[in-house]
Amino acid sequence: MGDGRAWSATVGKAVRRGQLLGVIGGSGFYTFFGDDARSISLDTPYGPPSAPVTVGSVGAHEVAFLPRHGLKHEFSPHTVPYRANMWALRALGVRRIFGPCAVGSLDPQLGPGAMVVPDQLIDRTSGRPDTYFDSGGIHVGFADPYCPTLRAAAAGLPGVIDGGTMVVIQGPRFSTRAESQWFAGQGFRLVNMTGYPEAVLARELEMCYAAIALVTDLDAGIESGQGVRAVDVFAEFERNLVPFKQLVHEAIDQVSTDRACTHCLAHDGVELPFDLP
Repeated sequence: MGDGRAWSATVGKAVRRGQLLGVIGGSGFYTFFGDDARSISLDTPYGPPSAPVTVGSVGAHEVAFLPRHGLKHEFSPHTVPYRANMWALRALGVRRIFGPCAVGSLDPQLGPGAMVVPDQLIDRTSGRPDTYFDSGGIHVGFADPYCPTLRAAAAGLPGVIDGGTMVVIQGPRFSTRAESQWFAGQGFRLVNMTGYPEAVLARELEMCYAAIALVTDLDAGIESGQGVRAVDVFAEFERNLVPFKQLVHEAIDQVSTDRACTHCLAHDGVELPFDLP
């Protein structure tokens, strides 16, 4: 990596606004605020993030929003600059993040429009840079990949389904019927392309993180027909975008202004090879 210590001492200090709450928007979720938000362009030791970060207010919280795929969906799931995204948010002062995302359902009883807060993930990606620690023998606990405090804030809202394992595939292709049936047979409930390495990078940077999933389709092995089509996924997401954004707003309102979580502080007693931003 670049000189993370020097970077955080210059750019990070210039833009830090305190302990912001972050939101990383998924496919079709490219904006979060009105015209009163301010935009901040950043660079990081890992290159620029997917887009400039916009900062605005949601209730008592100051919130930093970043569209995961860029402003015009220019990044596919396997090319999203995950390390730059998470580093930039941390440098701005973000310590807690909601990660809204589109998912396919592996459960026939969980149809399009359902909103789910997963509690586990399975990584089936390959070749994605998924750590900041290429030296120093740094290992983070990841048995429970999502912050329990943030999960509780979202999962306790009316109509939200609490729990389920999300399997993260490499993409950008959708699953074959056989893969889909295999995932369902393992007891996985959701399938997604971006939930990893986002969650583990948040843990390495000691940021609380919870995914909020919007079901857009039944996966290929769950129903007959031609299988999943991107045009249908985007259309379903667009139909549910307003209530999905409202859910994220309501989840933010449930979060305390003071961070009390210790679950996500992964480096207690560990000497890191560089300072976190």
